[in-house]
Formats: sequence, structure tokens, C-alpha cells
Amino acid sequence: MTCITIGPARVEDITDIARLHRVIWCDTYRDLAPADVYEALDEEYRRARWADMFANPRRDQRILLARQGDRLVGIGAIGASSEPAFGGRGEIKSLYVDASIKRQGLGRRLMREMAREFASMGYSSVGLGVVVGNEPAIAFYKALGGQLVGRYVDPGPLWRSDNLIFAWDDLSVLL
Repeated sequence: MTCITIGPARVEDITDIARLHRVIWCDTYRDLAPADVYEALDEEYRRARWADMFANPRRDQRILLARQGDRLVGIGAIGASSEPAFGGRGEIKSLYVDASIKRQGLGRRLMREMAREFASMGYSSVGLGVVVGNEPAIAFYKALGGQLVGRYVDPGPLWRSDNLIFAWDDLSVLL
């Protein structure tokens, strides 16, 4: 297997990011998201959203990409939380790993690298929202020591999803 490297995303990565995001999102939310939302959040929509993130960075935004050779296999995005339910913690906005390499440690590596980024920005705790019903992700975050600390409704662009908040109030657990 080719070595997987993790590094910062660049604007020229937007098309690859949008493609991978769409594929993984469709697989993950196939039975959770309403059909009309599932169809509307296509690759073109994703490309526009990622382009906006690069053009208008949010506070403390970082986007990390995992590559296996020239192929994008993982995405991790972080930033300051815009949701009060996070209680001032940094927020892991996205974590996506290509299905072909799941269960090989890349999710853990991306979580560790995102925790390092947060620590370098002065955060001591982080959280993330996971859609109720996304049992594989919930199990993964629990296995990494995440604690269930709350809930919120993500207004999303088209779908108001019910989310659980998992938090790590000690970043060393992820590092």
C-alpha cells in the first residue's frame, strides 16, 4: 500500500475535495437524509461550498487532506464553532475517509492532526456534531474517548438534522 500523507488543502484541490465529499456523504447518509436533500447536495453544490470556504475563510479554519499517492482519500476540516452548544470548544467541521481504506487508522490520524492544529491555535478542547443514526461514526468517536455532551439541530443548507455533540475536553486524549 502506498504511504498516506496528510497536509494542508490548497485551492486547486477543490474539485477533488468536492468529489470525495459527495461520494462519502452519499454513502454515509443514504438512509438518514431525505431523498430530495440527498439529490440536491451534488458534486457541483459541494464544489461551490468548498470554494466559498477557501474564498471566505472562517475563524481558525484549517482544512487537511490525506493523500495516497495522487489520490485524495481523506478530508478533515476544523474551525471556531458557530454553534453555542459547543460551549466555546473548537469544532471539527468535517471528517471524511474513503471507504476503500476505512478501518486502517486514517480517521485516527486525521483526528490527531486536527487536534494538533487546535492546540497550536490555543484551544484546549474540541467537539463535533454527528447526525443521530450515524452509528459507525458514533462508535468511532466513543472509541477515541469522545464524551457525549449535548445535542443541537444543524440548520444545514437544506436539511435540519438532529445531531449529538461529542467532545474531548483534554486534547491529549487525541494527541
